[in-house]
Amino acid sequence: MPLGLSTRLLTAGADAVAAAGRCLREGGLVGFPTETVYGLGADAANPAAIARLYQAKGRPAFNPLIAHVGDLKAAEAIARFDSQARALAQAFWPGPLTLVLPKAQNCPVADLATAGLDTVAVRIPSHNVARALLQAFGGAVVAPSANRSGHVSPTTAAHVLADLDGRVDLILDGGPVEVGVESTIIGCFDEPMLLRAGGLPREAIERLLGRALLAPQELEDTDSPHPLAPGMLASHYAPRARVRLQATDVRPGEALLAFGPAALPGLDKAVAVMNLSESGDLTEAATRLFGYLRTLDTYGAAGIAVMPVPGHGLGEAINDRLRRAAA
Repeated sequence: MPLGLSTRLLTAGADAVAAAGRCLREGGLVGFPTETVYGLGADAANPAAIARLYQAKGRPAFNPLIAHVGDLKAAEAIARFDSQARALAQAFWPGPLTLVLPKAQNCPVADLATAGLDTVAVRIPSHNVARALLQAFGGAVVAPSANRSGHVSPTTAAHVLADLDGRVDLILDGGPVEVGVESTIIGCFDEPMLLRAGGLPREAIERLLGRALLAPQELEDTDSPHPLAPGMLASHYAPRARVRLQATDVRPGEALLAFGPAALPGLDKAVAVMNLSESGDLTEAATRLFGYLRTLDTYGAAGIAVMPVPGHGLGEAINDRLRRAAA
């Protein structure tokens, strides 16, 4: 579909999912819900469709994509699993975990989707609409977050439409997502490496492995040529307003993204206030993060002050996204 035409928005159901599967087979682009965020899907084996996806997102072509599949057998058709990777897959799939693995010998995922790497990122989502779509399509679907590149990730179909109307063929509306931050990405190299914090806490993975995960050196700028995995650009998930982290006050012209009790100096003069979780619940905060950043950005504030968020559990993923938003 050429840019500028209207996008179909369908409530998720059997007929809508079947239509979305046909759209993918015909080289189209489909926004759909996963348990983490809404994804923008394209046929993983179709380079032309993937090129359209990059164009629709305005996404750097060197940033690799995650291939979503319906089961472990389908994952084994595109990637090679060692014993550690298999243990992770069996423990946490379906769910918010992506594994970066060596490509299988006849990996069908197009080179454009892997950004020229010898590895492929793969996961099995748990959302019932995503799983139904994968079954209807019958193959692997690459699906980065369904937003313009660098914008805040979408957690509702309305967010997808706001960013990509006229740029994608169809959006399946499956309601708000459950997790609210992207999947955790583990590189299954000689030693397992945490490439991106996400919806599956590091601690759960380390308990299974019986050891600490390694961490790569953070990419310092957006010109770095080849990230190891999706979501590793230093500046990402950015609203238009300047984001100020670890805020202990609210400055003139700022909106406030709060966490827990919000009794800060300058609060009465805030352009707007939204609280990720008044009770300090990190799961609740994760589900609200991107939606609240989007909403605060609509107030035209000069900046968004962000209160400190603890770094344990899902807080690691939340703080990762906030650092990238502020970069």
